[in-house]
Parts: sequence; structure tokens; C-alpha cells
Amino acid sequence: MEKRDYYEILGVNRTASPDEIKSAFRSLARKYHPDVNKEPDAEERFKEINEAYMVLSDPEKRAVYDRYGFDGLRNSGGMPDWNTVDPFEIFEQFFGGGFGGFSSSRQRRNAPHRGDDLYYSVTLEFEEAAFGLDRELEITRDEVCERCSGSGAEPGTSPVTCSTCQGRGEVRQVRQTFLGSMVQVTTCPDCGGSGRVITQRCKNCNGRGHERKTVKKVIPIPAGVDNGTQIRLSGEGQPGSNGGPRGNLYIEVKVKPHKYFRRRGDDVLLDLNINLAQAALGAEVKVPTLEGDEKLAIPSGTQPGKVFKLRHKGIPHLRSSGKGDQLVIVNVEIPERLTSEQRQLFEQLAKTLGSEVRPQERSFIDVLKDVLGG
Repeated sequence: MEKRDYYEILGVNRTASPDEIKSAFRSLARKYHPDVNKEPDAEERFKEINEAYMVLSDPEKRAVYDRYGFDGLRNSGGMPDWNTVDPFEIFEQFFGGGFGGFSSSRQRRNAPHRGDDLYYSVTLEFEEAAFGLDRELEITRDEVCERCSGSGAEPGTSPVTCSTCQGRGEVRQVRQTFLGSMVQVTTCPDCGGSGRVITQRCKNCNGRGHERKTVKKVIPIPAGVDNGTQIRLSGEGQPGSNGGPRGNLYIEVKVKPHKYFRRRGDDVLLDLNINLAQAALGAEVKVPTLEGDEKLAIPSGTQPGKVFKLRHKGIPHLRSSGKGDQLVIVNVEIPERLTSEQRQLFEQLAKTLGSEVRPQERSFIDVLKDVLGG
């Protein structure tokens, strides 16, 4: 990140009072603290804000900066080196061991952390999504190493306290500058901040304490799920660290299209073809539903696009009791080929019906939209 003017970083003018500088720092530090801000550059911004405050809150450093700029600070040793200085420790030195409930770097490293979430998907038939089922799924995740029981050390041995940091997980160095002593705190290079060292790593997990395994889980899929529904299984994800809980397992549902049925919310739509005689004279027909065939009375004079409702023959409501309906949309099928006998009958019928035609006020599509709600 390109180095910016300290006053610009804190958003104050060059004549700002110590209280104004402190107030600006508090606001920005809270906003960009990595514990609450998950933007990719949050930690860099946090370091930048801390650096600006370290200089501008110290009268001597501020005087050097105002007169000589960055070069003056570098030459006098007053500019922090983020490769060796922990910005969170500097943060705590100014605000007394914590600020607004945020934890120190040492606490964050050793505090319990929740494990990562896992994401899988299942593909269901249309009926399976409607009625629900238990689906067995193979999940690959970390499990506690059976050989070392999660310690990371070979059986018969145990991790020992790090001799470099004496179990603190961090090392401190005092550096003398013209402005006085500056304490530098860094993560212990030997134990990585854990405070313990494994002298003999477990041969099975190489010191991780976990091993990769594939486990079978029975996933209860409730009735009424739809394409894109996400099911959460709490505590079935990756294991946490430092005693933290497991993450969650998320299952995304994908539903195959059905040969006949379509879904609109919790209603099932079915296009049903009937012939001219059934439409004109009326008939009783069998209609497929998710629960088997149902009888449907077609009244005489039924027009194309007529919608019949079979109540409670649709999809079960996912988060409440009851079911949707099945909507049967009638299409009158016109024969493409006629036998000679059929042609004669139609010719006789045509004489009785006449040849008058009339324009239709509304299209069939408009009527269907009204029936189906848009």
C-alpha cells in the first residue's frame, strides 16, 4: 500500500488537537479492526491507522514528522517496522490492554476458533423433493487422529513447553530509540504462537492432530424442499481449533425436472390434453397426481386453457402444515389425421355449426395468466 500522509489517514487537519486525533483514531480503529472488518485490506488499513496514531499522538514524533516528514522518522528510528512489531500489541499499549471488546493478538491466536463450514449438494427426483427422505451422503472432512488422539505427538510422548517463549507464544524485544524504549512483540518462531513444541510428531497425522477421512452421514431431507433449498447440519463441518466447535455442514438441494409436473411455489401444474368430444360433451378422466391417479369431471363445453384445481394435491409446505394444490390446465387436442368416417361426422357437424367467426376479445395467454396469478 502506497504510504499516505498521516493526517490524511486519520482524516484530521494539521492543527488538530490531541483529543481530535485520539477521537479520529478510535473511530477508524474500530471500523478497520480485523476482528470485525472482513475486507481483504482491513489489516493493512488497521496497521496504517495505528502507525499514524503512534506518530501524531506523540508530541516529539509529531514534531519530527511535521518538520522532516517520513525521512525524519526513519532516520530517528521513530517509524514502526511491521515485520517485527505487532500492531495489535501497539494498539493495546495505547489503550490499556483492550479496546471496545477486541481481543489481543495473543488472545486471538490461542482463543478457541470455530471450524470451517463444508458445502455439498444432493440431486433429487421431483417426488423425493415433494415427500422428503433420508439420503446417505459421503462427506470428506478432518477427524481427530486415532493414533495420537488429537495431540499431534507420537503415542508415549507429549508436547513440551516452548523454551524460547516459555509457553507465552510470543517473544518481546526492547529497542532503544531517541524517543526512548520501544517494546517489540512478535510471534514465537519456534512454536508458532501455541506455546508448545512437539518433539516427536505423530507418524499418522504429522503433528496436525487430525486426519482426512470420508464419513457417511444420513441427511434428513424434509418434505417440500425445492431447487436451491439449503439444509444446515450444525456441528458437522470441519473441527475447530484450540477447543473451538466444529463448523456446519450445508447441503444444497437440486431437483430434476419431472416428465409431466411443473412446480409453482407449492402448487403442482399439469397440462392435460383432452379430445374435442370430451371437451364438447364432457367426460370423467383420470389425472395423474403425486399421490396417484385422481378422477376429474370435465364439464361439457370446456374451453382450451380451462384450469381445474385439485385441492391439497400439491407440495407439502416446507415450514408449516398443509399442502399446495394441483392445477390442471386443459388443452383441447385437434386431430391431425381423420379417418373417412370421422371426416364425414365432422362435415355433418360443420353444417350445423355454421361458418360465422368472431374475434376473441382477450388472448388465451392473457386468460391463463389471470388464472395462474401472472
